[in-house]
Amino acid sequence: MGNGHHSGEKIVMRLTKIEGHIRGIQKMVQEGKPCSDVLHQIAAVQSALAAAGKLLFEDHFQHCIIDKISNSTLRDELLQFKETMETFSRGMR
Repeated sequence: MGNGHHSGEKIVMRLTKIEGHIRGIQKMVQEGKPCSDVLHQIAAVQSALAAAGKLLFEDHFQHCIIDKISNSTLRDELLQFKETMETFSRGMR
């Protein structure tokens, strides 16, 4: 995958599964499945999409930002900031 994404294949695989899952949801709606079942599947897709986004963000942060920084102090500060943001975002769920 271009742009230095080391997790490109994993991300594409996840997105392909999500695409299939969305088609399944469309079919559920067309078949008149219960709203609660459809909503449950939509929540699963949202969770899967968030996980794919997180994987891409981590890949981007490491390989497109951190690996290109020659200043070790700045690199360490950014890694610490990332850890802080992860801790903070876990508390917001």
